[in-house]
Amino acid sequence: MKGPLISNPMRQKANEIVHRHSQVMMTSTMVPYPMVGHDAEGPLVRDVDENVYLDFSSAVAVMNVGYNHPDVKKAILDQAERLIHFAGNDYYNAKQVELAEKLVSITPGKFKKKVFFSNSGAESVECAFKLARWHTKKPGMLSFLGAFHGRTFGALSLSACKALHKKHFAPTVPQVVHVPYAYCYRCAYNLEYPSCDLWCAKYIEEVALRFFPNEDLAAVIVEPIQGEAGYIAPPQGFLSKIESTCRKNDVLLIADEVQTGFARTGKMFACEHFGVEPDITTLSKALAAGLPMGATVSRVEVADWDEGSHSNTMGGNMLSAVAALANISVIEKEDLCGKAQKLGNHAMKRLEEVKEKSKLVGDVRGLGLMIGVEFVKDKNTRERAVSETERIVVEAFNNGLILLPVGLNCVRIAPPLNIDIAHLDQGIDILANAVQKVAAS
Repeated sequence: MKGPLISNPMRQKANEIVHRHSQVMMTSTMVPYPMVGHDAEGPLVRDVDENVYLDFSSAVAVMNVGYNHPDVKKAILDQAERLIHFAGNDYYNAKQVELAEKLVSITPGKFKKKVFFSNSGAESVECAFKLARWHTKKPGMLSFLGAFHGRTFGALSLSACKALHKKHFAPTVPQVVHVPYAYCYRCAYNLEYPSCDLWCAKYIEEVALRFFPNEDLAAVIVEPIQGEAGYIAPPQGFLSKIESTCRKNDVLLIADEVQTGFARTGKMFACEHFGVEPDITTLSKALAAGLPMGATVSRVEVADWDEGSHSNTMGGNMLSAVAALANISVIEKEDLCGKAQKLGNHAMKRLEEVKEKSKLVGDVRGLGLMIGVEFVKDKNTRERAVSETERIVVEAFNNGLILLPVGLNCVRIAPPLNIDIAHLDQGIDILANAVQKVAAS
């Protein structure tokens, strides 16, 4: 896709579709700008009014290999000509088996595993939740403040990102306890790393396990990097301490890699940065390069439920399966882990410079090309700059950059992993200018 990024865009068609959307759609999570996608390639998206945008969201961390990658597109088209769907949880198909074999080989853990396919991240978490209870015969689940695991009832019960997510939906699934995550910029214990000696991880064993007798706690579920809370990367030692606590107390460890997986952080999976081998790993988003798919990967000995205990109709859809296989092949062939590390380091350096120059930027954090930028009204008080964040996002959009807010006062820097450095710099320039304009207003 060629053409300069928009400035002073025309949005007649987009505004019309946004109006029609409001009349018939129940969605409640839309961005604060009228982005109506029409076609895309690599990191660029064109809307229905022919405006071209640079996407720093990858459609919510989905398009890790970029939009319309030719290898992925070819795999989907080839499969579509033969067979689109053949219910993979009732019958058998080779592509689903091939994908499961691949996931077993690349997910963290040097042990035998099995895979269950679904259609989304929330479904993959629901499967993990049910599997943990089935295997352990225990009801309790421990999760984290700031966690987001999805919006179905089990996944929602494990989440604690925004009160709005649970408004009027009580009671959620019982026997779930939440403890603070390693959010060092806003430490719940008012401590400093590393002198804190990872008290937030020790707290799980010291206090939180007392909510349950050992025989009642089934699993701890954790995002290796918290996503919807603001792209919060924990310090080294946090996850490994949690893993150690789980092993000591005969508790399963579930890693939610839905947003962190498939090279986003500079490793195929974020757990690899921390040397952690979870018992169950949940996957989705970038798994099938834009087609709906979730996967729950479990130790063989944990995946011991009876036939019929859990199933679905569309999980492991054949188009999604071939897309996922092609997607993983592209990540490996193009060394997108290495590219994410290199480009992420470059982006972090540039964003730190923006932070030093701006009174609004309080924190820059992340791994690879999963970077969070947090905005504050005052760097000393760290008061959240909520309205300013939305204005920055809209200002950037008006100059050709798609940013997706995250948390209350953060934006995520999550472009396709094969973005070229010129486009990466261009996007950071647009963001820096937007920050400067909002700070001056």
